[in-house]
Amino acid sequence: MQDLYIPATATSPEVDFRFSADRLSLVGESYPENAAAFYGPVLDALRAYLAQACGRDIEVNVELKYFNSSSTKVLFNIFELLHAATGANDVRLHWYYDEEDDTILEFGNDLHEDFPEIRYIPMAVA
Repeated sequence: MQDLYIPATATSPEVDFRFSADRLSLVGESYPENAAAFYGPVLDALRAYLAQACGRDIEVNVELKYFNSSSTKVLFNIFELLHAATGANDVRLHWYYDEEDDTILEFGNDLHEDFPEIRYIPMAVA
């Protein structure tokens, strides 16, 4: 399976899905004009990867400083796919958040039920 890399733009995050290393990362801000179009290839690649993943230790790093409501819907789709894969794989979610932004932390807290061992990591402040 080929890795997926999409560089960050002013409105979309860096997507660095290193399927070969079982490490998936989203970094930056997410408010593309069309979230469904931006994340469509990401979801397709993730589905293909998870369809053949069994017994893997998958590390997921999410370091989003901001995401809008249309991105939220797609992000939930990503996390639903990952949650469904937890039966056959060990999925470790690392949720980075700004200590001054309760919204990002609350979204991570919403994921706690599906990922009880979610690791919360404060973002480094520049």
